[in-house]
Amino acid sequence: MNQDQRRAIFERLRAANPSPTTELHYRSPFELLIAVILSAQATDKGVNKATERLFARANTPAAILALGEEGLKAHIRTIGLFNSKAKHILATCRHLVEQHGGEVPSERAALEALPGVGRKTANVLLNTAFGEPTIAVDTHIFRVANRTGLAPGKTPLAVEHRLLRAVPSAFLQQAHHWLILHGRYVCKARAPDCPRCIICDLCEYTQKTSDVQSGP
Repeated sequence: MNQDQRRAIFERLRAANPSPTTELHYRSPFELLIAVILSAQATDKGVNKATERLFARANTPAAILALGEEGLKAHIRTIGLFNSKAKHILATCRHLVEQHGGEVPSERAALEALPGVGRKTANVLLNTAFGEPTIAVDTHIFRVANRTGLAPGKTPLAVEHRLLRAVPSAFLQQAHHWLILHGRYVCKARAPDCPRCIICDLCEYTQKTSDVQSGP
């Protein structure tokens, strides 16, 4: 795929959705951090339902620590892996209080030092909460980048590095959201909706589903 194709892809995605953002509900970097930790192997809809109740009761590190483990679990038990997630969240809250005055740091190294926070979660925070042009490669972005030929790679980190080189700078800040949403609703894992895809004629996938459209 050449750079003209890549630019055309993002021009169409931008035209269809000029202001993309995460589907997780949050009002502060801390709320986003907790929502992202909870979102592993869970739907954004399910996370939002749980955090609506949780954040109404506790939306700071100190307040969540005050709930205790059982109190926190009571709010998130509808989410998969809630036992381990509760432990990670409490450890993260304790670290934030003790090391950062209760604030979420805006540096990658400090974010990745938080319990239960890896590169992908750090990238989400850096991009969505702090406005950095990073790309958090989840399963959707990994699939879209490889399937379309946009930025193929064998590992999430390889795809991330290739996307950072390949995405035109004008689109880099929002590329993360466009690619996630495209993978979630159009370029789906089992049945890509090629007939509804606005970038289908630019995509290099060789097994497109029938009746594809040829342009925007």
